[in-house]
Amino acid sequence: MRLPVMPPVSPMLSKSVPAIPGGASYEPKWDGFRSILFRDGAEVELGSRNERPLTRYFPELVDAALAELPPRCVIDGEIVIATGSGLDFEALQLRLHPAASRVAKLAAETPASFIAFDLLALDDLDYTSRPHLERRAALVEALDGCGPTFHVTPATTDPGTAQRWFSEFEGAGLDGVIAKPLDGTYQPDKRTMFKIKHARTADCVVAGYRLHKSGDEAVGSLMLGLYADDGSLASVGVIGAFTMARRRELFTELQSLVTTFDNHPWNWAAHIPVEPSLRRTANSRWNPDKSLSFVPLRPERVVEVRYDHMEGRRFRHTAQFHRWRPDREPHSCTYAQLERPATFELAEIIPGLGAPHG
Repeated sequence: MRLPVMPPVSPMLSKSVPAIPGGASYEPKWDGFRSILFRDGAEVELGSRNERPLTRYFPELVDAALAELPPRCVIDGEIVIATGSGLDFEALQLRLHPAASRVAKLAAETPASFIAFDLLALDDLDYTSRPHLERRAALVEALDGCGPTFHVTPATTDPGTAQRWFSEFEGAGLDGVIAKPLDGTYQPDKRTMFKIKHARTADCVVAGYRLHKSGDEAVGSLMLGLYADDGSLASVGVIGAFTMARRRELFTELQSLVTTFDNHPWNWAAHIPVEPSLRRTANSRWNPDKSLSFVPLRPERVVEVRYDHMEGRRFRHTAQFHRWRPDREPHSCTYAQLERPATFELAEIIPGLGAPHG
């Protein structure tokens, strides 16, 4: 592979701001796997945000790149799985499977799409030092007529349109709005863009914790639950961002709530076919080094968390601690408190997105 911009490249990043700024180019914020695609003739490589290759997990994108993209290009974008009802982040996560046969099966059943939003190189030209508006125009021209797998994201310089996108597109599974300086160059691994994300709060039950990877008596993450209509406590996500000192304090604070699996609503260990003494050391099938074990707690403590979006019945991303709610009764923490955005069709954002790949 010989391109003006060679892999690996760390994508240009964004920093959070509370409101949509003026004087920028605005795009919907797609919530998938960030990827920089490199194509040089018959060679295609998909890089990730952390510069690790994603190529083996998305063979259908390699085939589509050979069919739809210019022969020599470097394109920044987002890998998504689109359905008729919106983006499916859970299906996307399932693609990171170690078995090639499983990857091939999922590629056929839930094919991914690629949403392009920046151009780093085309033919022998390096576009990274050129202003955003010039890169955007070149991207639109280079990918004119592409599809059904590769799409160029919509963009506008009108703040009113960006605000409407922010309000409406969440119903299709999008994550907010990105604002890009009009004359900004492409700066890998620099937070030169701005992101405006949805922010909400919810009161959740703390039903367990995972130990910190350090091995100390410290909490790695708090496990959150909400009560469903049938009275069961559903697992909805975790809180994971605490200082090390606070992790140790939480460990001490929570010991009085520790219970057994037999008396816990999430007796997942009962379904793991191993010896009882080993049940707490079950590992992730995606990452063997990441333990999925947890310490069960009596579901008596309520915490208010900040979250941005729901994926089905769970928080799409790790929730953020806001405050403890000793005034709340745990059984009052139900799904009814959550805001439900109005449904919005992906095809109204990008025509053909979400339709079966032909």
